[in-house]
Order: sequence, then structure tokens, then C-alpha cells
Amino acid sequence: MSERLDEKDLEILAELQRNGRQTNKELSATVHLSTTPTFERVKRLEREGYIRGYTALLDAEKLQVGFVAFCYLKMKQHTYDNAMQIIEAVQRIPEIVECYNISGDYDFLLKIYTRDMKAYQKFLLRILGEIDCIGSLNSSFVLSEIKNNHQLPLR
Repeated sequence: MSERLDEKDLEILAELQRNGRQTNKELSATVHLSTTPTFERVKRLEREGYIRGYTALLDAEKLQVGFVAFCYLKMKQHTYDNAMQIIEAVQRIPEIVECYNISGDYDFLLKIYTRDMKAYQKFLLRILGEIDCIGSLNSSFVLSEIKNNHQLPLR
């Protein structure tokens, strides 16, 4: 944790994680600080990159993309070019919402949203199957979501 963050900064970050749409007035009341210092702290936290942005959390089921798969990818060969080909492809594929370069038996872990199993199969064959440097993959499917709050532990 950076030494530049004090307890008020952490309170502000925690509160904005909980509700990023609240007004500065609401935020200042919650963290027990007047509005101007609260506003200045938030702007500093944004400027210094502690706050990367604000977004709305959407309901995947209501949007009919609630089938979630985790896909483990292994490269055919461990080369810089193969890794870059996968990284660049992942950036262009909207169904892939998270991608991690991992250690262990596989090289990448992808979190993928599709409409259903049939759409996922089509995705594997038509999208991932076209990336020729992928050697193998293994998929796991989410049966139920237990926790997904997108909030970082601050203390």
C-alpha cells in the first residue's frame, strides 16, 4: 500500500467502490469530511491512478449473456510472438472480459461470457479455433456465482 494514502483516502476509495455514482456531497457526509477536501482528494486519487475509472455493473442474465466459462489456454510453443498473438487477439474479442497470463500447466486464463453452451461451442470453434498458436485449451463452466463484488480489499 502506498504511504501516500491515509485513512481518509482509504475510506473514500472504499465508499466509491461501494457506490461510484454518489455525489461529492454524499461522499463527504459519509467519510465525515467537508466537500472541498473530499473533491480534492478524489481528484488526486484519480490523477495518481488509484481510481482508474467508473463503470456500471450490468446483469449478464438479463442481457442474455449469462453463460460464463473459464478457459485455460496453452500455447503451442513458448515464444514472444505466440504470446503477443494471443494478447492482441484477446483485446479484440468482446466475449472475453478478463484475461490473465498465469503460471502452471496453462499459459492464459480467460473469463468468457456467451448466451449458452451452444454459443460457447461456436465461440471456441470460430473465434479461439482461428488462433493458430493455441496448442490446447480446457474449459470450466460456472454453475452458480457465489461472490462477485469487484471490490478490492483496502485494509
